[in-house]
Amino acid sequence: MDTRVAVIGIIVENPDSVERLNAVLHEYGAYIIGRMGVPYRQRNINVISVAIDAPSDVISALAGKIGNLDGVSSKTAYSNV
Repeated sequence: MDTRVAVIGIIVENPDSVERLNAVLHEYGAYIIGRMGVPYRQRNINVISVAIDAPSDVISALAGKIGNLDGVSSKTAYSNV
């Protein structure tokens, strides 16, 4: 199956959703190339980027699950590769 490389940008505004977010990312761990999280303490948010190599439907499913979490927003950027 063809895969695509993408980056999912995530902003967490509700600290209570962090545990569930980590569980969702762990669920898709086989596809994740890497992730970086930056706590922005002045604004009380976390900014996370996740690089992923997966089929398009898997990327969409992950982004959808992340977007359904309370106080969490995300956007996905796909590579042309």
